[in-house]
Amino acid sequence: MDALDRWLEREYRYAASAMLASVSPVHLVQKRPGFGQTMHAKRGSIVASPVLAAWDPEPDYFFHWYRDSAVVVDAMRMLYEDGTLGDEALVRLTEFVRFSLSLEVLDGRDLVASPSWRDRVKPEFHKYVRTDEDLAAVHGKRVAAEARVNPDGTLDISKWCRPQHDGSPLRAIALLRWIRNGSVRAKLSPDALQDVYRLIRSDIAFTVAHWRDPSFDIWEEELGRHYYTLRVAAAALQSGADWLEAEGRTEDAASLRNEVAAILRTLDGFWSEEGGYYRARVLASGTRSQKELDISAILGVVHAWDHLSSGSHSVRDPRMHSTLRRLEALFDARYAINRDRPRGRGPAMGRYDGDVYFSGGAYYFSTLGAAEFCYRAAASAPDKREWIERGDGFLATVQAFTPESGELSEQFDQNTGAQTSARHLAWSYAALISSVVARRSVLAAERRAPA
Repeated sequence: MDALDRWLEREYRYAASAMLASVSPVHLVQKRPGFGQTMHAKRGSIVASPVLAAWDPEPDYFFHWYRDSAVVVDAMRMLYEDGTLGDEALVRLTEFVRFSLSLEVLDGRDLVASPSWRDRVKPEFHKYVRTDEDLAAVHGKRVAAEARVNPDGTLDISKWCRPQHDGSPLRAIALLRWIRNGSVRAKLSPDALQDVYRLIRSDIAFTVAHWRDPSFDIWEEELGRHYYTLRVAAAALQSGADWLEAEGRTEDAASLRNEVAAILRTLDGFWSEEGGYYRARVLASGTRSQKELDISAILGVVHAWDHLSSGSHSVRDPRMHSTLRRLEALFDARYAINRDRPRGRGPAMGRYDGDVYFSGGAYYFSTLGAAEFCYRAAASAPDKREWIERGDGFLATVQAFTPESGELSEQFDQNTGAQTSARHLAWSYAALISSVVARRSVLAAERRAPA
């Protein structure tokens, strides 16, 4: 695997640089003439893609998504811990936290009270703009359910699938991982550290308050209860409980652990004995979704990997292994680029069967998420080498469909392998970074093991 190793080292360095282009992109200006807007990103904002587009045909991803930004901040921690980034990472972290806290005071009622902004919206765009009723409901803790905001720190006025409840727990997970590092706590100023603690407390409170409530899924498509959202909620509250325990707040920690236990019992009910997989969603309508077999279940475990390293809903869960096998078989059969693939290369992975977004094809972060799952599973598996080779197979596929430049988009076409959808997707780069870090960790442990 020398060729793969060499490519990963190059791609890792490229991904680190390319991902950071989405962090505090203050030099970029996004104009949305249809909405009468000009966006100047603030420091601390993290856009899903720094490529300025307007569905022409590439999507406009110049938004600060709560979910995507949390994944990027976690990958930034990995770059800091392995020395790729120096103390400038702490500056970026501090700016991110301050920007995130500034969002808590947003109030959609202000837009309703001063509606002159609507005069700047072109008539043909009125159908894409939120109603006064929708905007008026956004204030206080509901701001965190917005899914995304503008990178200038204002509310998104466009219609979108709301609420979404995965952003706060993901952000709490990322920040709690940051402050486990003693050097981080020592180097952050007292005010900056208190801001981190304040944001963690806010995200934990949101998660406790809303994990039982229906929300839209990770793909922002269907309303219901979702494996991914619940899985990261459990991880956030467990990590929060550990933090509170260390702070001496044993009663509060115990309360959070009770919430975790309730979430895990709920997740047990997502198992489909007939299908042999964890269902990704249970719709609020009571009808059965056609997207039950979905890579998001795997991503939920990957993003929560350091909570529950064994047992149900972990990388060691045989039911989760079955879910991954079902997904591999699904995309192996559906995607032309998976046919007659070379020995040792894993299937390119998408989201779910019947996906129609852009090519509806393979996603870099889906394929990389499957790879990371394998490396995390290998860490405590008796058949460690088999899991590592399986993960390497997914990475070999990513390598095969990555151009020489190293650029990663959101998707690569299931028929041609050509990149599609958003270019330079920050989440794709973050997924590459986290999968490589997981691989390095398990290979280092394998070398240390006695012969």
